[in-house]
Amino acid sequence: MRPIDLQAVQGELDRRLGLLVYLHLETTTGSYTALGPEKKPPVIVFVRNARITYQRGVVTGSGPYRVGLKLEGGWVYAEGLTDFEVSERDELLLAGLDPEGQLTVALQVSETPFREA
Repeated sequence: MRPIDLQAVQGELDRRLGLLVYLHLETTTGSYTALGPEKKPPVIVFVRNARITYQRGVVTGSGPYRVGLKLEGGWVYAEGLTDFEVSERDELLLAGLDPEGQLTVALQVSETPFREA
């Protein structure tokens, strides 16, 4: 993965506009990150292979970034994104990494289902 390039990510979002795609959305304060001194319980969201079609995809911010996908009836968005890549399977992979390099948020879009983890 490499740091988010706004133009590159926007181009990848635009390329998938209007297509039926698979979504992976994940956010966590516990599964991949160490609990800090405050000892708060982990907060986790995990969605894999949800089928969506988005009418608008937008990347905003100055880092960390926010990516929003406008659906027919609302929005899906992830905030705190720092890195991206397009996989060999043409999956757009966006991730937010903390200062130690641990995953805190992921938003991924693909025309084919994501493989089981």
